[in-house]
Amino acid sequence: MTTTQNDKEKGIIAALITAFGDREDPPSRTEIQDKAKEIAPILGYHGDLNDVIVTAETIIPSRMNAGVSLVDIEAAHDEDWIRKREISSTYADAYADYLRSENWHPTIINTLLNDDGAKILGLLQDPTSEGTWNRRGLVIGHVQSGKTANYMGVIAKAADAGYRFIIVIAGIHNNLRKQTQERIDEGFIGRSSDPSNRVNIGVGLNTGYPHPATLTNINDDFNENTAARMGWQLNDFSKPIILVIKKNVRTLDALHKWLKAMNAQGDGRISDVPMLMIDDEADNASINTNKDDINPTRTNAAIRTILGLFTKSCYVGYTATPFANIFINPDAYDPEAREELFPKDFIFSLDAPSTYFGPDKVFLDVATSGVVLGRIDDCEEYLPFSHKNGTPVTELPPSLYRALNQFIVARAIRNLRGQARKHCSMLINVSRFVSVQKEVKGFISLRVEKLHEAVKANYMMTEEVSAKNYYMAGLRAAFDGEYAGSGYSWEEVKKALLEVFEHLRTYVVNSKSEEVLNYRKYERDGIGLTAIAIGGLSLSRGLTIEGLTISYMYRNTRMYDTLMQMGRWFGYRPGFEDICRVYLPEGSINWYSHIARASEELRQQIRRMRKVGLSPKDFGLYVQSHPDSLLVTAANKMRGGERVTLNQNFTGKLVESTLLPLDTRINAENEFLIEEYWRKQFGGVIQDTSQKSWFIPDVDVEIIEEFLTRFKSHKDAILPKSWAVEYLQAIAGQFPKGDVLLISKGRDEESNFRLGVQYRTAKDATSDGWRLSGYRLASRGDEKLGLNEEQLSQAEALAAEDEKSKSKKPSDFHYRVVRNKPLLMLHVLEPTENSDFAGCRVPAWGISYPDGLYRTQIEVVANRVWVEKMYGALDDDPDAEDDYDE
Repeated sequence: MTTTQNDKEKGIIAALITAFGDREDPPSRTEIQDKAKEIAPILGYHGDLNDVIVTAETIIPSRMNAGVSLVDIEAAHDEDWIRKREISSTYADAYADYLRSENWHPTIINTLLNDDGAKILGLLQDPTSEGTWNRRGLVIGHVQSGKTANYMGVIAKAADAGYRFIIVIAGIHNNLRKQTQERIDEGFIGRSSDPSNRVNIGVGLNTGYPHPATLTNINDDFNENTAARMGWQLNDFSKPIILVIKKNVRTLDALHKWLKAMNAQGDGRISDVPMLMIDDEADNASINTNKDDINPTRTNAAIRTILGLFTKSCYVGYTATPFANIFINPDAYDPEAREELFPKDFIFSLDAPSTYFGPDKVFLDVATSGVVLGRIDDCEEYLPFSHKNGTPVTELPPSLYRALNQFIVARAIRNLRGQARKHCSMLINVSRFVSVQKEVKGFISLRVEKLHEAVKANYMMTEEVSAKNYYMAGLRAAFDGEYAGSGYSWEEVKKALLEVFEHLRTYVVNSKSEEVLNYRKYERDGIGLTAIAIGGLSLSRGLTIEGLTISYMYRNTRMYDTLMQMGRWFGYRPGFEDICRVYLPEGSINWYSHIARASEELRQQIRRMRKVGLSPKDFGLYVQSHPDSLLVTAANKMRGGERVTLNQNFTGKLVESTLLPLDTRINAENEFLIEEYWRKQFGGVIQDTSQKSWFIPDVDVEIIEEFLTRFKSHKDAILPKSWAVEYLQAIAGQFPKGDVLLISKGRDEESNFRLGVQYRTAKDATSDGWRLSGYRLASRGDEKLGLNEEQLSQAEALAAEDEKSKSKKPSDFHYRVVRNKPLLMLHVLEPTENSDFAGCRVPAWGISYPDGLYRTQIEVVANRVWVEKMYGALDDDPDAEDDYDE
């Protein structure tokens, strides 16, 4: 396909967006199809319109709410400075034009530049203002949701306002730095930085575009010798200067040296050049590693020294998780660097567009997660979590071969949908070691070859003949099991299989790879690459895998930033979201689900804290004392049996017993305890909710504390129960009463004081204990029980105000807020899918706390041994990571 045809397709999509973009109700496929057929001949396009229609169908209804900021209201800063000055919009307008040419929806461009971009610029300092100043902020986005597009909008607007020196720190790997450089070239510089092909691209296609200067290119990071030979000084340029560099001590030190030697004045500082630093993936180089070049304390200290050279500087970190290291990992900073980089001035939480394929769809929405997720339960015997560098790989697990079959079939379906010129990728992340990754590639390449041979011999054969071939039977099983509802028959898909192999390539993606995964090379020839990417850390941090359709990851980590970054499968999947699949071990699925809920709760807290006038420092302290920050602290700070003291805050949280004993004596005693307090009505008056519970309002908190103290826990869950009780005691002065819910599925026929069981999967349960799936006990909506009509209306109003709530239906958090008192929930579970424990009755408890107690904390003591018993092994050993740039 020629570039002209590609431009014509983009033109048709742009015209369709213009035609339907303002409609409240999305147009039907037939309407889009008819309009596309009408537009195509006008633009001289006579090709297949299928992909054009599918793409437009996805883009047209997409919307994005503006982000939310949390600022230090005590600080003397005027956010409206951008409206009080006449600021040109040369760079911002060019960037908006570029996004339109790439078929971005006008409302999303508007949110990106005029809402979020303008707000973030306003939170920075006016670059023309006098004196010495620094501003520090943090932008919280979502993995693969468009953070790069956001900060490129901020860069464009900052350049228009007068920021003259801009540094973008783009992770710790060369391939990620190169990817970021390419995007900056297109969206801001306007010229390819490829030394062999210095042509105008992206924004630079606008006539008269004022190209910014750069001292880096797609091949080379900042180099002090090259810069010194050029003899440039920052003041030599009338246009902005931008650098895209790695978060690497050597690079940062070299930049500092050059800046000081060539630009600093008598006092050793640069006083006349307003500087903006964007730290993309601010949690990068955050693993607690001893590798000097990416040691977090050293890298962050080097960033601080560069900022310290400028009398006028702004630093904005970008992160995909509210559990940012600046809040919860003091070990990643020396005291001066932490003080310097802490987002004292603002935190800005971005929304994701409605078309974002994110954690909610993959892990929390029961309807979609049931389709997307597959469980890996056979990898340990082939390639265990814990293996050493050089471990021989004798074979790959059957589940990986099944995932590969699905990838081949999924690519054929995408081709049938008119997406043959779009990239399509599979991700395989099963080892951090380059040597093992290469062995995995060998097995995958061999299997691809066998599949290719089988397809070539059978794709035109009758089903009776082709079904006898082992590899064809595997492809057919993949179709029947996953894609029978894709809109195509097996016969249609089978005939399309051969085309899949034409541009299929297998890559090992790491910092030492000889062959680079380069989608751009294929785009220039109008080809959609079919890529199988095998790797470790490079695949886990920032690198975009284009058209990711099948993901297979068997890695062991409990680190928030590491695990969320490994989620390369999040992003945008226009026209193929329904055929995407993600394969993970059960433990990772549970942990991702937990992280997704916790992260969304923290984003909600940003909005609530803004309403009550709290500051970024308050949010930082709250995150630091969030129960889940304990795990990050454990991985970074605790050594062996070392005990550490931490602050914990349970405000607005639901704390549950999710590690349960399977000892019949303990469970029987807990059931007797429930009956004892039930008969006494917990000192209150029972109300039957006529749903699935008995409700006892306004129980003395002392009685709830007494009950929990007597309730027997799993031996490794005694500490969290004691903390739950301690937090109740800490807030008892403000909340002397709480509610109790006895949650029952049906009525037990044996006794009036026995709860009906709720069934939960217990595949991995053993006599040592049962860790609940998703670390979750209560069902969605349980906290609604017992609320009166007025409270239910208040919860609905809160949900309606919540810009992040797509459905506008109240969540358990909204119910928690309007209840405004502690709530004890009691359950009895029965394990399923495990014959060893069939018929067992297992009592469990959960307690939710009222919101708004941001400064009420308790002190807890824990160690790594306990944390790993409670939650499983915390992490791969970061020092053993074999994939980093030397």
